[in-house]
Amino acid sequence: MAVKLSQSNLAALPPGVATLRYDRSRLKPGIVHIGVGNFHRAHQAVYLDALFNAGGALDWGIVGAGVRAADADMRARLEAQDWLTTVVEQEAESSQAHVTGAMVDFIAPGDSTRLLDVLADPAIRIVSLTITEGGYYIDPASQKFDPNHPDIVADARDMAAPKTAFGLILAGLMRRRAAGIVPFTVMSCDNIPGNGHVTENAVAGLAALVDPVLADWVRAEVAFPNSMVDRITPATSARERELLTSQFGVEDNWPVFCEGFKQWVLEDDFPLGRPALEQVGVQFVRDVAPFELMKIRILNGGHATIAYPAALLDIHFVHEAMEEPLIRRFLAKVEREEILPIVPPVPDTNLEEYYALIERRFSNPKIGDTITRLCLDGSNRQPKFILPSAADRLAQGRSVTGLALVSALWCRYCYGETDSGKPIAPNDPSWDRLKETARRAKADPRAWLGMTDIFGKLAENPAYAAAFSKALKMLWERGTRETLTRYMADKL
Repeated sequence: MAVKLSQSNLAALPPGVATLRYDRSRLKPGIVHIGVGNFHRAHQAVYLDALFNAGGALDWGIVGAGVRAADADMRARLEAQDWLTTVVEQEAESSQAHVTGAMVDFIAPGDSTRLLDVLADPAIRIVSLTITEGGYYIDPASQKFDPNHPDIVADARDMAAPKTAFGLILAGLMRRRAAGIVPFTVMSCDNIPGNGHVTENAVAGLAALVDPVLADWVRAEVAFPNSMVDRITPATSARERELLTSQFGVEDNWPVFCEGFKQWVLEDDFPLGRPALEQVGVQFVRDVAPFELMKIRILNGGHATIAYPAALLDIHFVHEAMEEPLIRRFLAKVEREEILPIVPPVPDTNLEEYYALIERRFSNPKIGDTITRLCLDGSNRQPKFILPSAADRLAQGRSVTGLALVSALWCRYCYGETDSGKPIAPNDPSWDRLKETARRAKADPRAWLGMTDIFGKLAENPAYAAAFSKALKMLWERGTRETLTRYMADKL
């Protein structure tokens, strides 16, 4: 019989499950983390747990916080097991499970009064975020903070009870400022180019709507270090819960399955101090930008490259897409011919070796990462992961045939059915708009490029528009498989 995960049952866990080597009763909060999803629990929380296991830094416990109504379910499931999480690291040849306990509390979504009290506590020295690429109120075309978004405008009008992550962060900073308490560091852990700068622009941009002097204070006094984070972490489903029970004998309400590989590159800008994460593998550098650009263009761009053709061919798992020779070759051609050549040099890194690592990671058969997850939120991800590479190539007078095909495949996907006619469920916050536009684009590809909030000036480039239009027309005339085949033969 499986052992139900809880603090009192740690000693009863099966011998194949690694558990805590520190006394959780000695943990004290030092970090508030907004957005307690699977990635955070497989990444930042794992690094901290390893540091605690090494015997120190017990004043850096995590207080989770949710800002979405959906976070209430996660909170309830984790509370029932004393905020513990089972993390299962899976590689082709092995699987390892260990229990982490870095989180000491989780403030319910909507409880802004309590969250603001915690944010004002001098013991809190870092506020971190994983709120997804779409949570930063960025205008897709300009990639700049949108101060006119209704959520931001609403918070600016009522800073006593803000609703957004940035409103809550700003309100917490305002309390500390009024009380003469040094501001906490704000640390984004999301896949966004210059995530620290983006976060600063969001907090200071909101502050400017409240009081320009406050905005100046934010920019002058609050640290926003940039970071690059990486670990493939699929969503948890009944499949993962059943695997944990059958293979490891543990019953966990919301386990996290992930790959063995993880990476965290971080700027060392923490005025109030930080945990000694370099002891557990975090790389501290002066400039994260080269690492970040490499990861976003090669890994995240690679995910986008395989996602839509795989979905249109009714492929469910990412490793199954990599087992399809045509998709694997498509990925390699786009990466080697169009993406890698325009990625700037990265310290102590061979880009070809990095791509080979990415290819192996995508092929991991145990992860269970789904194509549907990779296809999620293309309206936010394409402008960050694919379109910048196309724009850079065009600026250098280079071909964008493959990158334009990637975006054409996204358009074809948003039509709402696969090549075999199976319906595709809504998979984007802007799905209705995307689906309607994709249906118009079947006859007129320029309708898709007319979404200038996504494509910006790229849509005005004749070379890009021609490459996109040709790719989309061929997808409709010949289907995904034949289009990829023709691209591979340089006949697109």
